[in-house]
Amino acid sequence: MFRRFGWFVGLNQKNLSTKRLHSVDRHDTATLNHHLPMLDAVHEVAIYIHRFHNLDLFEQGWYRIKITMRWEDGEDSYPGIPARVVQYEAPEVGADNLCRVWMIDDTDNSFSTPPFRIKYARQDVFLCIMISFYLSYGGYKGKSSAVMLKFQLLHTPTPEIRPELQSSLDAYAVSVHEYRIPSKALLGLHSYCPVHFDASHAVVVDTTVHISLVKPNYHKPQLKVPSDSSACEGTYGEDFVGSNKVMLIKALRTAHDILLEDLRKISKGINKAIDLTGTTFEPDVTKSLHYTSPAHAKSITGEASLQLSDTTQISDEDLLNSLQSSGNQILYLWNSFLKFHRENKTKILEILRNSWANDRRTEWSIWMVYSKVEIPHQYMSKGVERTSLNRGIHGRSSSTWKLTDDPVQTAIVRAELHRQGIAQMRINNRSLQDMFIFKDPLRIPIIIVERLENMYHSACIKSYFYPSKEESEHVLENGYTAINKLSGIGPHPNEHVLRVVVFVHGFQGHHLDLRLVRNQWLLIDPKIQVLMSKTNEDKTSEDFREMGLRLAQEVISFLKRKIDKASKIGNLKDIKLSFVGHSIGNLIIRTALAESIMEPYLRYLYTYVSISGPHLGYMYSSNSIFNSGLWLLKKIKGTQCIHQLTFTDDHDLENTFIFKLSRKKTLANFRNVILLSSPQDGYVPYHSARIELCPAASLDFSKQGKVFLEMLNNCLDQIQMHSEHRVVMRCDINFEISSYGRSFNTLIGRTAHIEFLECDIFVKFIMWSFPELFRY
Repeated sequence: MFRRFGWFVGLNQKNLSTKRLHSVDRHDTATLNHHLPMLDAVHEVAIYIHRFHNLDLFEQGWYRIKITMRWEDGEDSYPGIPARVVQYEAPEVGADNLCRVWMIDDTDNSFSTPPFRIKYARQDVFLCIMISFYLSYGGYKGKSSAVMLKFQLLHTPTPEIRPELQSSLDAYAVSVHEYRIPSKALLGLHSYCPVHFDASHAVVVDTTVHISLVKPNYHKPQLKVPSDSSACEGTYGEDFVGSNKVMLIKALRTAHDILLEDLRKISKGINKAIDLTGTTFEPDVTKSLHYTSPAHAKSITGEASLQLSDTTQISDEDLLNSLQSSGNQILYLWNSFLKFHRENKTKILEILRNSWANDRRTEWSIWMVYSKVEIPHQYMSKGVERTSLNRGIHGRSSSTWKLTDDPVQTAIVRAELHRQGIAQMRINNRSLQDMFIFKDPLRIPIIIVERLENMYHSACIKSYFYPSKEESEHVLENGYTAINKLSGIGPHPNEHVLRVVVFVHGFQGHHLDLRLVRNQWLLIDPKIQVLMSKTNEDKTSEDFREMGLRLAQEVISFLKRKIDKASKIGNLKDIKLSFVGHSIGNLIIRTALAESIMEPYLRYLYTYVSISGPHLGYMYSSNSIFNSGLWLLKKIKGTQCIHQLTFTDDHDLENTFIFKLSRKKTLANFRNVILLSSPQDGYVPYHSARIELCPAASLDFSKQGKVFLEMLNNCLDQIQMHSEHRVVMRCDINFEISSYGRSFNTLIGRTAHIEFLECDIFVKFIMWSFPELFRY
């Protein structure tokens, strides 16, 4: 196997001060010419690998990123060819966690970054390297013209080896992330491209991808077509006369226009001028061409030709000159961009990241359904207000809703109908397509988002699902100008705000159960302080009051440490305290907030995310199999929290723990309340997770029904819209769990309950669609 290495040992302080870059250009190597014979144009894909950020790698050692590129339906003989490598910023001098040897493997046309050592979580490694690939223009005539960009995470589990020896060690791939580049994007694209791997290798690699059609070399084509058609393979011949030549010129001009327009937007977005002089094309001779196929348009010399609409002929020489001129123009513009990027790389990365986040909100809305629901002031003990049961789409009430309808089945059918609609969609745009999502779009969870509004105050509430006029004015075309909320730049950037998020696991859970949610939150706001609660591990069978007190003490201790540290660093302006709970962890959170020792901190509460929390207990639970399991836990093990969940901890329902908890203002102080539920989750009653009325309770006129309604009203009173700035949402998650088959876990509803912990796509969709709720 032939390998080509590069060393970055010549970058010193002098290089940095003069901004000289170390680069290797492979345009004219034998390998490149072998794969791309006599090409007039290529798609150049420049991949800037800025930073490797370790969120949660489970194993220390040496890592590297391997990159390959290929046509989506092509064979191995049509890969992307590594063309040039640029180290655009020097690695830290004397750093012992970064080897300075990159590698190009000619057997699979791959590029591998220098190895780097990972020692701890939330570690940054600034790679600052650019790899450029060439793809043949029109070189592959397969079923698809899309391109697959593949990132592999390679690992060498030898943490004690010296950096200079890492290049000689074999690493193995531990995870893969692929992006699909649509054919439309091959003529021009500038995009942020976050590379994530799997749950065991939770990292983010900040990369940007820049694509254009360029003309790196010029070769005079063979005008005479040989009689032996096989002799044309690998040469220009008939393939580059006639329509192909015109198509190439037009493609170059289209790429020129896209690149020019994108540069203007980027320049305006970062408020930095770019010199674009000398980029105006000469008159386009192809605009007035009337094409006649080579078989029907032969000159007297037998050469194929093109004709003007007024029958004036244009020779191949004129077309070649136009082709040469077009290629020179776009090459000049492309090089101008590369220089401009080098001088403004940080600002360009920021603006592309913000544009990416803005675009994803639109793209991911494919799997999200938005609606608004009015909250009644009170549910009546006799006869239920019909308005409370109407769930209209986009603010419209459903006229077909009946009191006897099963909300669980209705939610499942609604999501399935939306999934069937996705199956008929044709997604055709210029954006990079994340194959974690687009590989099988029908397996992505459907999210039905309901914004809750006051029944009598909804007119004064600002719409949250649609941007206001003021917010829209901050965004230029295609989102190239950063929104302040997305960029994290507030009106007072020097003010220090301590942001703390507490994650609480459920029954018999582990403190890392919610790590996927934590990782997504860290991507939204890297400066948050995270507490993964451990105090109730192996103790979740006890009384909720005991678990709540332990959590309150743990949170206060953590806050005091962080406050003391923050006060020493600078002026602490404010504290934002958020909570995320799974299953009964939500009741533990609410119990902790009811403790008197937490009272001084209630004014700091910001966002509360309830993931399948039994806020109304297990009253009216319809899962008979699961109810039998709860009965066994009470009878055999005497589990106290199960008695409290099922309202058997006291003979008088009004003296039970959950009923008393509903009377305490545990939700009232949060600025944002997000209730996540799933109709497929059999472990937590659907109505309990959503804090809403269920048909069984509405038809129960006994004391139990009265107690339930009062408990429900108590909770709803706390999430009423006391301020127009408050956000209360229900997010209904419908997982695609058909691949699990008819297992016992699926039957009892455990599969969906655990999917909340093992799937992070729904979390990503919600957080990036509503970043204001998670970034302060």
